[in-house]
Amino acid sequence: MAVTDEAILKIKAMIRSGELRPGDRLPPEKELSDALGLSRSSLREAVKALEVIRVLDVRRGDGTYVTSLTPDILLDAMSFVVDIHQDSSVLELFEVRRILEPAAATLAAPRATAADIEHLRDLVAQVHGTTSVDDLVANDQVFHRYIAELAGNAYLTSLLETLSSSTLRARIWRGLSEEGAVERTLTEHRAIVDALARGDATLAAAHATVHINGVAEWLRQAVG
Repeated sequence: MAVTDEAILKIKAMIRSGELRPGDRLPPEKELSDALGLSRSSLREAVKALEVIRVLDVRRGDGTYVTSLTPDILLDAMSFVVDIHQDSSVLELFEVRRILEPAAATLAAPRATAADIEHLRDLVAQVHGTTSVDDLVANDQVFHRYIAELAGNAYLTSLLETLSSSTLRARIWRGLSEEGAVERTLTEHRAIVDALARGDATLAAAHATVHINGVAEWLRQAVG
């Protein structure tokens, strides 16, 4: 095992054990390297690597801290990877959304309150025949984000937010080029909300699958 990898594993073990908690400041470099049995150079390389993936926050002149370790922070690196691959892999991103969006709807169904359903219906009502494609896609993002938040899983919400943002251009392209895209989106959104209102997790997941699959199939034909 490379010494840098060993250093990363040892710092990770400190975090997992609770010896280092979110927001904690790391001990001084010499003290930490001695405690872990590492060279200072390998420790520095490990800190740099963990800073890149947002586990550590290096504050010049102040010290190195463990980040909040919240899902949005930890998944930020994934967002970068998705962004640089979105042109070549957008279909694969939709395939992942097709797996995760139904899962979110399944989890959201038993948790959605009457107020949540009313809010989702209000979102759907904001879209009509004269709504611009940009506004339609923006509304679609808010709609799906709300359902993801209802699922009650912060990691799932962050993953879906990353995937949703990275498929924006494809959804706008569809809205501009496919006749009836606005009405189709509205119909599919209403079906999802109706299923959530009934507390029917299976039906909500099925409608979410159809909704995401529609865009994926259109894109597959458009780029084929």
